[in-house]
Amino acid sequence: MIKVSFKYDHNNDPVGFICTGHAGFAAFGKDIICAAVSALVINCVNSVSRFTSSKYDLESEEKNGYIRFVLKDDPSEEAKLLLKSLKLGIDAIINDEGSKYVKLVDWT
Repeated sequence: MIKVSFKYDHNNDPVGFICTGHAGFAAFGKDIICAAVSALVINCVNSVSRFTSSKYDLESEEKNGYIRFVLKDDPSEEAKLLLKSLKLGIDAIINDEGSKYVKLVDWT
């Protein structure tokens, strides 16, 4: 199962996320749920990097499907909007495929 948790600021805007695990929907290389979540996550990170001036911390470990992304200092509204878009996409996958493969969990 893929678990995603979002970190929020005092205005309840997302300022980071942790994504870990594998969906287990299908065999490696054919798992469309994993591919969809991965595409959303990678696109979000790349978009923040390319289209905003916000600084961030990034950790990843491909083997375990782990990525931790947190905006630093005073993030731009654009960066927060991109994180909102990521959450919207994750919510859509959960609603379409149920929480059997993807789950939102509390930030710890």
